[in-house]
Amino acid sequence: MSASIAGKTIGPIGFGMISLLNPAKQVPAEDAIVTLKAALNAGANFWNAGEHYGTPDYNSLHLLNAYFTKYPKDAEKVVISVKGCFSFKDRKPANDADGVRASIENCLSVLDGKCSIDLFQASRGDPGVPIEVTVRAIAEYVKTGKVGSIGLSECSAATIRKAVAVHPIAAVEVELSLFETGIMSNGVSDTCKEFGIPIAAYSPLSRGFLTGQLRKYEDMDEKDFRRMFPRFQPDVFDGNLKLVDEVEKVAKRKGCSMVQVAIAWVAAQSKSIGVPVIPIPGAGAVSRVEENLKRVELTAEELTELNEVLGRVEVKGGRYPAGFSRFESV
Repeated sequence: MSASIAGKTIGPIGFGMISLLNPAKQVPAEDAIVTLKAALNAGANFWNAGEHYGTPDYNSLHLLNAYFTKYPKDAEKVVISVKGCFSFKDRKPANDADGVRASIENCLSVLDGKCSIDLFQASRGDPGVPIEVTVRAIAEYVKTGKVGSIGLSECSAATIRKAVAVHPIAAVEVELSLFETGIMSNGVSDTCKEFGIPIAAYSPLSRGFLTGQLRKYEDMDEKDFRRMFPRFQPDVFDGNLKLVDEVEKVAKRKGCSMVQVAIAWVAAQSKSIGVPVIPIPGAGAVSRVEENLKRVELTAEELTELNEVLGRVEVKGGRYPAGFSRFESV
């Protein structure tokens, strides 16, 4: 199922830039540019960036500036999604009109005209600021042509309805994977279908659980940010491997990687939900890009098997640490 954002067609699998900007394990700029080029060459022309991906002095926007300085003609080929209005350092959104304007102006300044912002969205909802206020502020930039369209991130079904009443919404970015299917039961997927809004599915590999690289808690080094997340805690880690093992069985029979099965399952939700679902896996190296973007189609039988697994294998632990959970699906 094809999708377009801001009038531009996007491929079936996108690219999440956060993996290139992890402060604890940052990919050198030149290597990151090579990885982005490989992603585009493999068909991933929807790039998911964030003002807070990295540091204030070097984040995904600086990387985009560097990339398009080197490859200026690619700016016409890539659809750029930017999340802003949130500081992970302060763990606090800034979604009021002033916060939105400050965020967009900063993003535009860093990009310096090297590429467009095709989709802009507040990274998280702010319980203290109505979504209508946030959307109206972004809409000011859409009207002047400085931003291509408006998206929503980590939102509830009610928020989608309120936002659509103010301005068309071009995409909704939410977590979706074999580990996280909440949007299927909380009304988000149904509401996206109602309004014909494409879904950008982040963390389709459940932060690495579905890569097969993690077999025990100690496989994550002491600085690994995932050690903060509930699903990776020692008391539930082994239990969550049960789902990994089931996905691995399907992959072995199919003759592909677990990563490819996991991404294919997310992409297959386009049909069941009724709107385009674009997985946006991240990758820190070209080899990972190639694996992520190799298209695999799951049969009806394989989808049924995986859905049956989801019905009997319990995922233990919440999605985010307590400090972030208050901003989930506002």
